[in-house]
Formats: sequence, C-alpha cells, structure tokens
Amino acid sequence: MVEAILHGFLLAFGLILPLGAQNVFVFTQGALQPTLWRALPVVLTAALCDTILILLAVLGVSLVVLSVAWLKTLLYAIGILFLLYMGYLTWRSRPSTETEQKAIQFSPRRQVIFAASVSLFNPHAILDTIGVIGTSSLSYAGAPKWGFTIACIAVSCLWFFGLCLAGRLMGELDRSGRFLRGLNIASACIMWGVALYMAWGLFTR
Repeated sequence: MVEAILHGFLLAFGLILPLGAQNVFVFTQGALQPTLWRALPVVLTAALCDTILILLAVLGVSLVVLSVAWLKTLLYAIGILFLLYMGYLTWRSRPSTETEQKAIQFSPRRQVIFAASVSLFNPHAILDTIGVIGTSSLSYAGAPKWGFTIACIAVSCLWFFGLCLAGRLMGELDRSGRFLRGLNIASACIMWGVALYMAWGLFTR
C-alpha cells in the first residue's frame, strides 16, 4: 500500500512538473488576480479536470475513446483551435499598470472555461495520463490501486494550488508589470508552440 502511494506520488509529480499551457495559465491567473481567492476557479477547474482524466485512465474508459479515430482527430482539432485563441488573447494582454491588470483579469466563468479547455482538449496530456498513469495502475489491485490513484490526484491538486500561490507572490513583487508582460509573451509562445506541435502530429500521423 505504501509502495503504491509513493509510486503514485512520484509518477504524478514527474508528469505534472514540465511547463505547459495548463501550468502557465494557472500561474498567470495567480499573478493577475487581485487576491489568491479570486484565482480559485482556475485552480479548482484544473484540479478537477486532472482528477477526471486520472480516474478515466485508471478505470480504462478513456482508452475506448481514443481508440476511435475520428474522436481522436476531433480532439486534436479542438485543442489546436483553443490553444491558438488563448495564445492570441494572452499575447494581447499588456498589464503595464495596476489599472490595466484589472482590465484583463479573467472572470470566474472565463477562468473555468479556459482552464477546462487546456486540460481536457490537450491530447498529449490525455495520452500521457493513459499511457503512464493508466498503464502503471495495472500493477495494483484493490486498496493499493486506489492508494496509487488518490496519490496521483493529491499531487495534482496541491501542485495547482502551489503554482497559483507562486504566481500571486510574483504578481505582488512586480508592480511595474514588466514581469507579467514577459510572462504573457512566454505563455503565448508556449501555447502557439504546443498548437503547432499538435497540428504537425495531426497531419503527419
């Protein structure tokens, strides 16, 4: 049981650590929102989406979805469009003053929609979840399997909260807005880069 929990903890941490569109969006919202609590919608949505993906991977349901070719293609296409659109909005954001920062803060509804899009419409994240977490869970059964699953989910929830908190702290230190502007540029480039990579994979597979 302890081995399964430790395995889940280390595996989930290794998967979630690399910088991607989802992590960048959570961090950015943490930096832009006036308080940590105002950024909770993005944290809760990202954590809930990851929880759903992990449960589907462990239960094996998502394997059926991705085995249908047209559903997989549709998932890629939607993910590409969302990332291109989000990159465009992020690039346009220029929080050089406190007033401008307030003007581009995402509403709770918009946080939820965007966080869900970068979580659920990210084929690479889904494939990683299925291929790594789903496959690794096959080594366990009963209580150890649920211990492994809960450990993966716990890491995801704690990571997003910590990422948002780090963004909030950086936002407090950056009164000029230069850091946030640089972060927006980097975020947009990452989103566009992921979209292009996904498009390349869609047309060459």
